[in-house]
Amino acid sequence: MKSKVVAPVDVKLMNLAVAVLVLVFVALCALATVRSVSRARAFDIQGITVTGDSRHNNSLTLRANVAPRIAGTFFTVDLSRVRAAFESAPWVRRAVVHREYPNRLRVSLQEHEPVALWGSEGSQGDARLVNSFGEVFEANLGEVDQDSLPLLIGPDGQSAEVLAMYRAVAPLFTGLDMAIEQLQLSARGSWSVRLDAGAEIELGRGNPDEVLPRVDRFLKTLTQVVSRYGRAANAIESADLRHENGYAIRLRGVSTTVADAGKK
Repeated sequence: MKSKVVAPVDVKLMNLAVAVLVLVFVALCALATVRSVSRARAFDIQGITVTGDSRHNNSLTLRANVAPRIAGTFFTVDLSRVRAAFESAPWVRRAVVHREYPNRLRVSLQEHEPVALWGSEGSQGDARLVNSFGEVFEANLGEVDQDSLPLLIGPDGQSAEVLAMYRAVAPLFTGLDMAIEQLQLSARGSWSVRLDAGAEIELGRGNPDEVLPRVDRFLKTLTQVVSRYGRAANAIESADLRHENGYAIRLRGVSTTVADAGKK
Protein backbone atom coordinates (compact mmCIF):
# COMPACT_ATOMS: atom_id res chain seq x y z
CA MET A 1 0.00 0.00 0.00
CA LYS A 2 1.39 3.33 -1.08
CA SER A 3 1.51 6.10 1.49
CA LYS A 4 0.12 9.54 0.56
CA VAL A 5 2.77 12.19 0.10
CA VAL A 6 1.99 15.42 1.92
CA ALA A 7 3.48 18.55 0.37
CA PRO A 8 5.44 20.76 2.70
CA VAL A 9 3.76 23.86 4.03
CA ASP A 10 6.16 26.15 2.19
CA VAL A 11 5.28 24.48 -1.12
CA LYS A 12 1.55 24.95 -0.44
CA LEU A 13 2.08 28.61 0.31
CA MET A 14 4.10 29.04 -2.86
CA ASN A 15 1.38 27.40 -4.98
CA LEU A 16 -1.26 29.60 -3.36
CA ALA A 17 0.80 32.72 -4.01
CA VAL A 18 1.26 31.74 -7.65
CA ALA A 19 -2.50 31.17 -8.02
CA VAL A 20 -3.27 34.56 -6.47
CA LEU A 21 -0.74 36.31 -8.73
CA VAL A 22 -2.26 34.64 -11.78
CA LEU A 23 -5.77 35.76 -10.77
CA VAL A 24 -4.55 39.31 -10.14
CA PHE A 25 -2.81 39.37 -13.52
CA VAL A 26 -5.92 38.12 -15.30
CA ALA A 27 -8.09 40.68 -13.49
CA LEU A 28 -5.70 43.52 -14.37
CA CYS A 29 -5.66 42.46 -18.00
CA ALA A 30 -9.45 42.30 -18.08
CA LEU A 31 -9.70 45.72 -16.45
CA ALA A 32 -7.22 47.20 -18.90
CA THR A 33 -9.16 45.69 -21.78
CA VAL A 34 -12.46 47.09 -20.49
CA ARG A 35 -10.95 50.53 -19.95
CA SER A 36 -9.40 50.49 -23.38
CA VAL A 37 -12.65 49.48 -25.03
CA SER A 38 -14.71 52.00 -23.02
CA ARG A 39 -12.43 54.79 -24.18
CA ALA A 40 -12.39 53.76 -27.81
CA ARG A 41 -13.34 56.53 -30.21
CA ALA A 42 -16.12 54.36 -31.58
CA PHE A 43 -17.97 55.00 -28.29
CA ASP A 44 -17.50 58.77 -28.26
CA ILE A 45 -20.88 60.49 -27.87
CA GLN A 46 -21.97 61.25 -31.42
CA GLY A 47 -25.37 62.75 -30.79
CA ILE A 48 -28.11 63.70 -28.34
CA THR A 49 -31.80 63.13 -28.95
CA VAL A 50 -34.01 65.64 -27.12
CA THR A 51 -37.67 64.78 -26.51
CA GLY A 52 -40.46 66.05 -24.28
CA ASP A 53 -41.39 69.70 -23.62
CA SER A 54 -39.51 72.21 -25.73
CA ARG A 55 -41.96 75.07 -26.10
CA HIS A 56 -39.50 77.64 -24.76
CA ASN A 57 -36.26 75.98 -25.85
CA ASN A 58 -35.06 75.07 -29.31
CA SER A 59 -33.72 71.50 -29.16
CA LEU A 60 -30.91 72.36 -31.59
CA THR A 61 -29.79 75.25 -29.41
CA LEU A 62 -29.98 73.11 -26.29
CA ARG A 63 -27.80 70.41 -27.81
CA ALA A 64 -25.30 72.96 -29.05
CA ASN A 65 -25.01 74.56 -25.60
CA VAL A 66 -24.77 71.30 -23.66
CA ALA A 67 -22.54 69.26 -25.99
CA PRO A 68 -19.28 71.11 -25.10
CA ARG A 69 -19.92 70.33 -21.44
CA ILE A 70 -20.16 66.58 -22.00
CA ALA A 71 -16.97 64.62 -21.33
CA GLY A 72 -16.36 60.90 -21.78
CA THR A 73 -17.70 58.11 -23.95
CA PHE A 74 -20.90 56.07 -23.94
CA PHE A 75 -19.54 54.07 -20.99
CA THR A 76 -17.83 56.83 -19.01
CA VAL A 77 -20.05 59.90 -19.49
CA ASP A 78 -21.43 61.25 -16.20
CA LEU A 79 -25.21 61.24 -16.68
CA SER A 80 -25.77 63.39 -13.59
CA ARG A 81 -23.61 66.14 -15.09
CA VAL A 82 -25.48 65.91 -18.38
CA ARG A 83 -28.78 66.18 -16.52
CA ALA A 84 -27.55 69.19 -14.55
CA ALA A 85 -26.40 70.87 -17.78
CA PHE A 86 -29.86 70.56 -19.33
CA GLU A 87 -31.63 71.59 -16.14
CA SER A 88 -29.55 74.78 -16.00
CA ALA A 89 -31.26 75.99 -19.18
CA PRO A 90 -34.14 78.49 -18.79
CA TRP A 91 -37.59 76.93 -18.44
CA VAL A 92 -36.27 73.38 -17.92
CA ARG A 93 -37.63 71.92 -14.71
CA ARG A 94 -36.44 68.32 -15.06
CA ALA A 95 -34.28 66.32 -17.46
CA VAL A 96 -34.09 62.52 -17.63
CA VAL A 97 -31.00 61.17 -19.42
CA HIS A 98 -30.50 57.66 -20.85
CA ARG A 99 -27.69 56.04 -22.83
CA GLU A 100 -28.46 54.71 -26.32
CA TYR A 101 -25.92 52.15 -27.47
CA PRO A 102 -23.39 52.56 -28.93
CA ASN A 103 -22.73 56.31 -28.88
CA ARG A 104 -25.83 58.43 -28.26
CA LEU A 105 -27.76 59.96 -25.39
CA ARG A 106 -31.52 60.48 -25.13
CA VAL A 107 -32.82 63.32 -22.98
CA SER A 108 -36.47 63.82 -22.02
CA LEU A 109 -37.32 67.33 -20.83
CA GLN A 110 -40.10 68.66 -18.63
CA GLU A 111 -40.55 72.42 -18.74
CA HIS A 112 -41.99 74.65 -16.06
CA GLU A 113 -45.66 75.46 -16.53
CA PRO A 114 -46.14 79.02 -15.26
CA VAL A 115 -49.33 79.52 -13.26
CA ALA A 116 -48.54 82.73 -11.37
CA LEU A 117 -46.06 85.52 -10.85
CA TRP A 118 -44.10 85.41 -7.60
CA GLY A 119 -42.84 88.29 -5.52
CA SER A 120 -41.18 87.92 -2.13
CA GLU A 121 -42.70 90.13 0.54
CA GLY A 122 -41.25 93.61 0.24
CA SER A 123 -39.93 93.07 -3.31
CA GLN A 124 -43.01 93.10 -5.48
CA GLY A 125 -41.16 94.74 -8.34
CA ASP A 126 -38.83 91.77 -8.72
CA ALA A 127 -41.43 89.21 -9.73
CA ARG A 128 -40.45 85.69 -10.75
CA LEU A 129 -42.70 82.81 -11.77
CA VAL A 130 -44.41 79.96 -9.94
CA ASN A 131 -44.93 76.65 -11.73
CA SER A 132 -47.79 74.19 -11.34
CA PHE A 133 -45.89 72.41 -8.53
CA GLY A 134 -45.62 75.60 -6.48
CA GLU A 135 -41.92 76.00 -7.25
CA VAL A 136 -40.41 79.42 -7.94
CA PHE A 137 -38.26 79.68 -11.05
CA GLU A 138 -36.62 82.41 -13.08
CA ALA A 139 -37.29 82.99 -16.75
CA ASN A 140 -37.80 85.79 -19.23
CA LEU A 141 -41.10 87.33 -18.15
CA GLY A 142 -41.50 88.67 -21.66
CA GLU A 143 -42.24 85.10 -22.79
CA VAL A 144 -45.47 84.86 -20.77
CA ASP A 145 -48.74 86.74 -20.77
CA GLN A 146 -48.28 88.45 -17.41
CA ASP A 147 -51.75 90.00 -17.48
CA SER A 148 -53.31 86.54 -17.34
CA LEU A 149 -51.32 85.43 -14.29
CA PRO A 150 -52.12 86.35 -10.68
CA LEU A 151 -49.39 87.74 -8.46
CA LEU A 152 -48.58 85.62 -5.41
CA ILE A 153 -46.57 87.22 -2.61
CA GLY A 154 -45.18 85.57 0.47
CA PRO A 155 -42.06 84.67 2.46
CA ASP A 156 -39.35 82.82 0.58
CA GLY A 157 -39.85 79.07 0.74
CA GLN A 158 -43.65 79.25 1.07
CA SER A 159 -44.63 79.53 -2.58
CA ALA A 160 -46.30 76.09 -2.58
CA GLU A 161 -48.44 77.07 0.41
CA VAL A 162 -49.47 80.35 -1.22
CA LEU A 163 -50.35 78.60 -4.49
CA ALA A 164 -52.44 76.04 -2.60
CA MET A 165 -54.41 78.84 -0.92
CA TYR A 166 -54.93 80.59 -4.26
CA ARG A 167 -56.26 77.40 -5.84
CA ALA A 168 -58.66 76.97 -2.93
CA VAL A 169 -59.94 80.56 -2.75
CA ALA A 170 -59.98 81.73 -6.38
CA PRO A 171 -62.94 79.57 -7.53
CA LEU A 172 -65.14 81.12 -4.84
CA PHE A 173 -64.63 84.61 -6.27
CA THR A 174 -65.10 83.60 -9.90
CA GLY A 175 -68.62 82.50 -8.97
CA LEU A 176 -69.47 86.23 -8.56
CA ASP A 177 -67.56 87.20 -11.69
CA MET A 178 -64.62 88.44 -9.64
CA ALA A 179 -60.99 87.49 -10.14
CA ILE A 180 -58.11 87.53 -7.69
CA GLU A 181 -55.34 89.74 -9.06
CA GLN A 182 -53.05 89.30 -6.07
CA LEU A 183 -52.86 86.98 -3.06
CA GLN A 184 -50.44 87.75 -0.27
CA LEU A 185 -49.25 85.88 2.81
CA SER A 186 -47.60 88.20 5.32
CA ALA A 187 -44.63 87.24 7.48
CA ARG A 188 -47.08 87.02 10.42
CA GLY A 189 -49.26 84.49 8.59
CA SER A 190 -52.16 86.73 7.56
CA TRP A 191 -53.78 86.39 4.13
CA SER A 192 -55.09 89.18 1.92
CA VAL A 193 -56.28 89.47 -1.66
CA ARG A 194 -56.67 92.22 -4.21
CA LEU A 195 -59.40 91.75 -6.80
CA ASP A 196 -59.19 92.79 -10.43
CA ALA A 197 -61.63 95.63 -9.69
CA GLY A 198 -59.21 97.01 -7.09
CA ALA A 199 -60.88 95.81 -3.87
CA GLU A 200 -58.58 94.91 -0.97
CA ILE A 201 -59.86 92.08 1.24
CA GLU A 202 -58.30 90.89 4.48
CA LEU A 203 -58.88 87.15 4.94
CA GLY A 204 -57.14 86.66 8.27
CA ARG A 205 -54.90 83.83 9.37
CA GLY A 206 -55.18 80.09 8.97
CA ASN A 207 -55.00 77.24 6.52
CA PRO A 208 -57.55 76.74 3.70
CA ASP A 209 -59.90 74.85 6.02
CA GLU A 210 -60.02 77.91 8.30
CA VAL A 211 -60.00 80.67 5.68
CA LEU A 212 -62.50 79.24 3.19
CA PRO A 213 -65.53 79.31 5.55
CA ARG A 214 -64.95 83.04 6.16
CA VAL A 215 -64.69 83.74 2.44
CA ASP A 216 -67.73 81.61 1.67
CA ARG A 217 -69.83 83.41 4.30
CA PHE A 218 -68.73 86.78 2.92
CA LEU A 219 -69.51 85.98 -0.70
CA LYS A 220 -72.85 84.33 0.02
CA THR A 221 -74.15 87.47 1.75
CA LEU A 222 -72.31 90.08 -0.30
CA THR A 223 -74.96 90.62 -2.97
CA GLN A 224 -77.67 91.09 -0.35
CA VAL A 225 -75.60 93.57 1.64
CA VAL A 226 -74.51 95.80 -1.26
CA SER A 227 -78.01 95.82 -2.79
CA ARG A 228 -79.24 97.72 0.26
CA TYR A 229 -77.15 100.64 -0.94
CA GLY A 230 -78.06 100.24 -4.60
CA ARG A 231 -74.65 98.89 -5.47
CA ALA A 232 -73.32 95.82 -7.26
CA ALA A 233 -70.77 93.42 -5.79
CA ASN A 234 -67.94 95.01 -7.79
CA ALA A 235 -68.47 98.29 -5.90
CA ILE A 236 -66.37 96.98 -3.01
CA GLU A 237 -63.40 99.10 -2.01
CA SER A 238 -62.29 96.93 0.88
CA ALA A 239 -63.47 94.26 3.27
CA ASP A 240 -62.19 92.77 6.49
CA LEU A 241 -63.17 89.17 7.22
CA ARG A 242 -61.16 88.87 10.43
CA HIS A 243 -64.18 89.49 12.66
CA GLU A 244 -65.43 86.42 14.48
CA ASN A 245 -69.13 86.70 13.64
CA GLY A 246 -69.19 88.94 10.58
CA TYR A 247 -67.16 91.25 8.40
CA ALA A 248 -66.61 94.95 7.73
CA ILE A 249 -67.06 96.36 4.25
CA ARG A 250 -66.48 99.66 2.45
CA LEU A 251 -68.31 100.51 -0.80
CA ARG A 252 -67.45 103.12 -3.39
CA GLY A 253 -69.76 106.12 -3.18
CA VAL A 254 -71.24 105.05 0.15
CA SER A 255 -70.30 106.91 3.32
CA THR A 256 -70.70 105.36 6.73
CA THR A 257 -70.10 108.67 8.51
CA VAL A 258 -73.15 110.49 9.84
CA ALA A 259 -72.80 114.29 9.56
CA ASP A 260 -73.19 116.28 12.78
CA ALA A 261 -76.58 117.93 12.33
CA GLY A 262 -75.85 120.53 14.98
CA LYS A 263 -72.63 121.67 13.32
CA LYS A 264 -72.86 125.16 11.76
